[in-house]
This record gives sequence, structure tokens and C-alpha cells, in this order.
Amino acid sequence: MPGQCGNDSKKVTGRGSLLEVFCVFLKLGVTSFGGPIAHLGYFRSELVTRRQWIDEAGYGDLIALCQFLPGPASSQVGFALGVLRGGGLLGGLAAWLGFTLPSALIMLAFALGADVFSGPIAEGFLHGLKLVAVAVVAQAVWGMTRTLTPDRVRAGIAWAAIAILVICGGTLGQIAAIALGALAGLLLCRGENAQATGTLRFPVSRRGSAAALILFAVLLLIPPLLTDALGGNSSLRFCAAFYRSGALVFGGGHVVLPLLQAEVVTPGWVGTGQFLAGYGVAQAVPGPLFTFAAYLGALIWPAPNNITGAGLALFALFLPGLLLVYGMLPFWDILRSYPLAQAAMRGANASVVGILGAALYSPVWTSAVMTARDFALALTGFMLLTVWKSPPWVVVMLLAAGGTWSGTV
Repeated sequence: MPGQCGNDSKKVTGRGSLLEVFCVFLKLGVTSFGGPIAHLGYFRSELVTRRQWIDEAGYGDLIALCQFLPGPASSQVGFALGVLRGGGLLGGLAAWLGFTLPSALIMLAFALGADVFSGPIAEGFLHGLKLVAVAVVAQAVWGMTRTLTPDRVRAGIAWAAIAILVICGGTLGQIAAIALGALAGLLLCRGENAQATGTLRFPVSRRGSAAALILFAVLLLIPPLLTDALGGNSSLRFCAAFYRSGALVFGGGHVVLPLLQAEVVTPGWVGTGQFLAGYGVAQAVPGPLFTFAAYLGALIWPAPNNITGAGLALFALFLPGLLLVYGMLPFWDILRSYPLAQAAMRGANASVVGILGAALYSPVWTSAVMTARDFALALTGFMLLTVWKSPPWVVVMLLAAGGTWSGTV
């Protein structure tokens, strides 16, 4: 039956139940290792080939939409497929919850158990996780450089983004880098445009989509003003920080690292060591990288923290990306055909490479690589990821073990 978790039908058409959507994505949330690109492969195998919730052309168009928008692309694709299969917004939320819950619970458990990590072995283990972050971010920079800055113009935009961050730094510098990158793209990146194919037809009204886009803008602009008016309310400032980070993630989940670092480490809510250790653990769990927010929300001081903080941080970080994809579903066929929109995204994506490259140096490298042994371990992790294509969880285990060994000798 379509509403049962054990549905093995190879051809399912039409609308399904919310329980079916939740269970299918819960299975994917438990088994989808390897990052957003791998997630899209799992989705294709399970939902396009096996269950036939959407055809190949529609799935390709949906991926293009989610790559065009800021936010976690694989989670946005999953949310949209939940909207399609579940008949609306509740279906999308069921898909998001199923895909997100397993890794979120793991990250929460790690945060709540962080106090038990003491002594040389535990410190070595946590240091190994920091080195995992070096390897993973370096891999992301390497891959994104090849795909998002393939020519001199976009390489120059990436370099300019680094310069902006050196001068300005923090969230303001990141926003300026992305905005100026998009502007530079409009002026300099009007090259060959991608050919739009197929159509997207989702059960989303234009009124509902417009409401989602308006809510996205209101939540991005109003909370910072209210925070000042209310004397720096900690809960509102907390939610605004995570929402703002989620709203600015162009180019993949790893870009959230510098954004969150500016929002939670710079003001002293979370220590740099805690931040990088949690980011390292996030590489070993299945599901979306954005569940790193559950770890941060549980550790942040002052309150909200613990389970409440984890839930608020998780929802606030994901919400802008989900609002954007829900709001854009009815309009994507029109927008994606505009050459100027494609040019702006080329420039913004090039800026993202610069932002992530700056983050690779600080705080990732400067906080983790202290000795020649650290460098060797981080380089080993990078080579395993890029040359031998090892699964991220294998790299996490090896570098954590290497850090533990280093902490005992």
C-alpha cells in the first residue's frame, strides 16, 4: 500500500500519503552518505527510477532550480518531491523531516555528550575531527574552483571576494561579496546560456508561492531591526543568525561553514574548537550537512540551547531555502530562460568559491593544522577524498583515529 513504510512497488503514480512520503525519506535520511551530489544520486535511484514519482526531464529541471537558489540543494530537491508526491506543503514538510531527522539526532547526541570528552584521548579525537574539516573544505574548494570558476573572469570574481573578506570580514563582507559577484556576473558573464528543457508542474498556487517569497524577505529583514528595538533579545538574535546564514548559502552546503562561523563563533557563542569538531562529525553522518545546526544550537551560550536550541537552529537554518524553493516552483519555467538571471548566478557562484577559500585558511586551517603531523593527516584525508574517492565517513574514522593516536604519544 502507498501509505506503508515497506512499499516496494516499482511503479507508483499519482498522489501518495504523508506517511509514505515520510517513510521513504526517512529511509533515504538513514542511508544517504556522501554529500549533496551523492544525495541527488540516491534520490534519482529511489524516486525517479524505482518509484517513478517524477520523470528524468522533470527531475533535471528540479535540480537546476535548487542549484539556482540559495540553500541546501539536496534538501530542497527532497522537499519539492515531497510537495509533488504529498500534494502540497505538508508533503514537503514530511519529506524534509524524514530526510533530516536521523542526522539531526546524531548531531544533537554528540553535542549533549560533548562534556564527557576530556583527557588526551578525547582531545586527540576532537583534534582529528578538526583535521577532517580541513580535508573536506579543501575538497569542496578544489571541486568548486574547477566547476564554478572555469575562466579568467570568474576566477577574478573569486579573487575579489577574498579581497572583500580580508577588508571587511564577517557577515557584512560575505553579503557584499555575493552581491558584488552577482553584479559582476551581470556585466561580465553573459556567455553561452543553458538551454531550458521540460516543464515543472507542482501543486503550488501562485498566491501560496508569493506568500512564501514575501515571508522569506520579511524574516530576513525584520528580525535584525526588532533585535535592536528590543534591546538585543537573545532568542530573536539566535534565530535571526541561523536564518540569515541559511538565506545566503549559494553553491553548496559547505558554504554554510564561513557563514555560521561569522554568526556563532565571532560573537563567542561557540568556541572555534567546538565548531570545527562538530563540523568534522557532520561529515560522517548521512543526510544533509545543514544538520550541523542542531549541534551548534545545543551548545550555544547563552540560551536558547540544549534540545530547544537545537530545534530552533535546525528549523531556522533550513527555513529560508524551503521558502524559496516553494515560492519559486510556479515561476521557474519563466525565470530560468532569462540570460541575465543565469549571468548573475555565474557571478554569485564564483564569489562563493572565494568565500569558501577564505574560510579554508581561517578558521579551518589556522585552528587545526599546528604541526607537520597535522598537515600530513589533513593531506591524507584530502587525497583520500579527491584521488581515491573514499566515502567521507571512512576519512572521518581514519583522521579521528590518527588524532587520537597523536594525542597519546
